[in-house]
Amino acid sequence: MRSRRLGSALRRLREAARLDQQQAAEYIGGSKAKISRVEAGQVAARPGDVRLLLELYGVQDPDVSRHLEQLARDSNKRGWWWGYPLPDGTSDYIALEADATCIRTWQPLLVPGLLQTAGYTRELIKGNSEIVDPDAAEHIVTVRQERRHRFEKAGTRFAAVIGEEALTASIPSAEVHREQLADLLTASRSPNLSIQVLPASEWRLTRCSPSFVMLSFDGEWAPTVAAQDTFRNIALAEESEVISSYAHTFETLRTAALGLEQSAEFIRSAMAAIS
Repeated sequence: MRSRRLGSALRRLREAARLDQQQAAEYIGGSKAKISRVEAGQVAARPGDVRLLLELYGVQDPDVSRHLEQLARDSNKRGWWWGYPLPDGTSDYIALEADATCIRTWQPLLVPGLLQTAGYTRELIKGNSEIVDPDAAEHIVTVRQERRHRFEKAGTRFAAVIGEEALTASIPSAEVHREQLADLLTASRSPNLSIQVLPASEWRLTRCSPSFVMLSFDGEWAPTVAAQDTFRNIALAEESEVISSYAHTFETLRTAALGLEQSAEFIRSAMAAIS
């Protein structure tokens, strides 16, 4: 996934410089096929080649150069999640999540994964008939909590719109329910987090879209990847027109949701109502 992001960035820079792949290949002493594979993300570019290409493309911003060279260095690194049994697509998604500088999510029925307590995740797993091995279940909890820890440490910007039912629907364990809502309240005080509740009265909007996550990189606000959970894996979308649809939907949901202070008050009330 990092190779694909790097290749896409290099292609955009080459096209902006009005150069073709053959000219790029000649500058680094390589072949046109190599440039094509690098831009398609099929092979990892070497940091030295990236440095030469940026020189050819006239890139003078040192931050851009450092970032793209670091992507090249990290392209073949194994992530901390390597070795865990994960569903198809999950490793790719975690790699993207780890690099994201802004994450936005709509969750009509569940607390967002990066904000879940370990107890809440365990309760969810108990209802999944596909997961019967206790070790596999605990692996899921461990990976999710490690993702949360690294997300909090990175200070990634995070904006969530959560459906009312995700917060008020009964959980088998009242203690876990109370703990999860209290944890959400604590998280909502973080300066880089935005948590909004979409009231059940917004019936049509609540049902306008299944849950999704949008990821932005390099400090940009515009998302470049959208992800949706399916029954067995995580589906990723990168086409600009598809991303635009997700972004429009998210802004519609965010506008209709309660404000930040109202949302915090709603969570407090939901917490008080747990019996």
